[in-house]
Amino acid sequence: MDEYHATRGEGRTKVSLLAHHMGSDPIVYFYNENAHIGAVAIGEYKHKKERASTSVITRLGHKDDAVAQKAAYLISKATRKPVCVIAGIHVDNISEMEISQILENTDSLVDEFITREVQNVKPICA
Repeated sequence: MDEYHATRGEGRTKVSLLAHHMGSDPIVYFYNENAHIGAVAIGEYKHKKERASTSVITRLGHKDDAVAQKAAYLISKATRKPVCVIAGIHVDNISEMEISQILENTDSLVDEFITREVQNVKPICA
């Protein structure tokens, strides 16, 4: 997979996912029309323990870590690869309902990306 792009939602809750790879490791961006770097998360899969973990850096005053951390964890766990997620979704005067819709849209994008990515994963040779 060279590059993957998908969008969910409409209006103020429209979110896009763009992904490409550095080697075999995915780099995933979540953004809207006000794209920026709000948070960066690294997901790491530990093969011997069969578990994923994440590390997150969030810019002061931003809430994008909620999207970045969850996505990095889920993608790393499913693909068994390291992943970098960069999230920057900004909506002025956002309502609780809009936040819920944006989170639902990003969850849907993550699920679809994981499905596509796992189908392309080659078995790990021990």
